[in-house]
Amino acid sequence: MAGAIIENMSTRKLVLFVCFILLLQICSIMVGALISPSPTTAIRYLATKCIDRHRTRAWLVPWGSNRCQQVHSFDEPLAKTLDANDVVFAVHVPLPNKEMSPWFQYLLAVLQFDIAFKMINQIEDDVVVTVDARLAFRDDTTSEWTSKFHSVERRPLRCTFAVPKVNLRDSVFCTEINHERHGEPSDGFPLPQGIHQNGGFTKVWVSMKTVFSPWMLVATVWYWDRIRLMARPPVLLEKVIFALGLSVTFLNMPVEWLSMGFEWTWMLLFEDAQQGAFYSTLFCFWIIFCGEHLMDQRQRNRLSAYQWQVGLVVFGSSVLLIFDLSERGVHLSNPFYSVWASDSRSKPHISFITVAGISVCLYFLSLCRMVCCVLRTIGGKMQQLPAMPEARRLRYKGIIFRFRFLMLVTLTCAAVTVIFFILNQVSEGHWHWGDFTLQVHSAFLTGIYGMWNLYVFTIIFLYAPSHKHRRSESGDTPHTGLTCGEQGPTEVYRITGKVAEE
Repeated sequence: MAGAIIENMSTRKLVLFVCFILLLQICSIMVGALISPSPTTAIRYLATKCIDRHRTRAWLVPWGSNRCQQVHSFDEPLAKTLDANDVVFAVHVPLPNKEMSPWFQYLLAVLQFDIAFKMINQIEDDVVVTVDARLAFRDDTTSEWTSKFHSVERRPLRCTFAVPKVNLRDSVFCTEINHERHGEPSDGFPLPQGIHQNGGFTKVWVSMKTVFSPWMLVATVWYWDRIRLMARPPVLLEKVIFALGLSVTFLNMPVEWLSMGFEWTWMLLFEDAQQGAFYSTLFCFWIIFCGEHLMDQRQRNRLSAYQWQVGLVVFGSSVLLIFDLSERGVHLSNPFYSVWASDSRSKPHISFITVAGISVCLYFLSLCRMVCCVLRTIGGKMQQLPAMPEARRLRYKGIIFRFRFLMLVTLTCAAVTVIFFILNQVSEGHWHWGDFTLQVHSAFLTGIYGMWNLYVFTIIFLYAPSHKHRRSESGDTPHTGLTCGEQGPTEVYRITGKVAEE
């Protein structure tokens, strides 16, 4: 008798289980669409031109009781008496009567120059702008400013006319502050737009991680406990399912709760590591899951048989990790740094992204080919069903149908992720439906996150050894004729091994 729950669960219970998973998937999408706000908010700021004649390097506040001496236009008589270095562009984040919150998680700032066009002072090609950027913070409106970061950056200035022969605009500078938990940051440079993660979205996201984290941890421990109770050692497929459970448990760790009380500037880098570990394990699982249903008993159950496919996944993940470390890793000490600041920096990183994208495409094509081969192998076994006794024929037909359905769900999950990612890049925003506002971007993020958790839970639950199998081992079930190391988790696993040998 087959030993996995997927082959021993009654059809009625299996249908109820699938409906339960679909209901949770719909709920995860609706949470993002109806409850969560948009993941990010962009706020435009206009830098204030503060006067600092003595170059004191003091922090100049653009508004409030201690606001700096200001010049509103460079055409004013006062501006004619100033040297260029006497003017400091100051921005106070957030706007008056607002405050920052640890729930924002990060702040991305984009600097854009708006330069008046003058025939007597035209900007030449390949001009490099030097930006002396400083950032300070304070936790309330009465405390003193504390210097946080200071850096002198050089950026190429490539101007385009917003209105013909009137003014020129170019975004030449950006900075990313990880886990902003201070009340009022202040910048010493022009900052027309600041983008931060919405606190409402962070609360929804952390709440989902808090729910999924213990659930997947218990499911993973329960699965491995059932594997350990088997009379045989675990096969490679069972080990990689356990590794998949561990990776999604690592992904679900709600460390954001702890970051609310500590200044952990490495949170974004840690979240990228969580996602990278999960996706790498998931991609390896798909390759091994398909491959183990294609090889015979002598070739399967060896990780070395997948060295090229797994190596491609590891290589692509390593390329993305290097890219992430070179950008966000440097931001830990200098948030003003950007790999896109010059062609010499950006070209290698564009190459990294291109190579990683090619690796993903090759992987997906390889996965599709392996799924087709598995379904073709199972189709060959279907041709033998008419010659079997009716009871055995119906049993094998049900087992093969369930396996085919699971393979198609696996391929659909991979395709949906790619499609929704592309659609999300093309169009972000919200849709109005009657009196409700649907947040498409939030629904995409929460839906995909819920889908991966539910998919991994489904694999863990359905491929866990059935209690019926353990009872049959101590009963009068006929011997299968397979040795301990050759037995597999499901009947399909054993069938495909025999077909491969033939």
